Amino acid sequence: MLIITELMKGGTLHKYLLSIRPNTLDLKLSISFALEISQVMEYLHANGIIHRDLKPSNLLLTEDKKRIKLADFGLAREEISGEMTTEAGTYRWMAPELFSLEPLPSGAKKLYDHKVDVYSFSIVLWELLTNNTPFKGRNNLMVAYATARNERPSIQDLPKDLVHLLESCWAEDPKFRPEFMEITDFLHNFCSMLTTPPKVVEIEDPKSDMKVESASTGHLMNKHDEKGKKRKSLSPSFFPCFEDCLSD
Repeated sequence: MLIITELMKGGTLHKYLLSIRPNTLDLKLSISFALEISQVMEYLHANGIIHRDLKPSNLLLTEDKKRIKLADFGLAREEISGEMTTEAGTYRWMAPELFSLEPLPSGAKKLYDHKVDVYSFSIVLWELLTNNTPFKGRNNLMVAYATARNERPSIQDLPKDLVHLLESCWAEDPKFRPEFMEITDFLHNFCSMLTTPPKVVEIEDPKSDMKVESASTGHLMNKHDEKGKKRKSLSPSFFPCFEDCLSD
């Protein structure tokens, strides 16, 4: 059998992130990459496939470093019964349900489902935003112990809405993690906000017939109706919160 695949001359995301340190990716590019990853994971899960090893070294870039694609399906499995038992993955990106602080009974195995990929995605997203190594300086055993104790990478200085997304995706209980369909919707909305120019708002002077257009401060100012009464201010929040996106 001969399998012909696209040549990704940009190399792995892992090597690219290392090459630009200590700098970070542009936020728009980070979200664009995250959106593409979420879309492919949404497709896999819709077809009953769990990747089980989502991490930067399994994500390949095009030569211009503008597109990203998922590779290495060596550990991917079909989710038949809804519960998997064979451990797989790389420790820094493995979900807490794959680890145990207490010894398991002889012959017992940890159960998990497709939500392990959602956890792995959250760690990848964190790397895209910070360009840091998760659990840096810790060996595999220390990483496993920290993850099982619900320790997570630092979210300091990250955008509030993305913090909501990260905390939802790396929730200790997999039932509380969103589906990739929801993640895709959120990231699509977030990306649109980053690329859409500010909306021009007409501001009426109650003492004049003149109208002034404002592209940058309209959302902070009160508008007046024809009778001079104040209307409610437009929301100053630039980004929708994660919970609102999931409820749409």
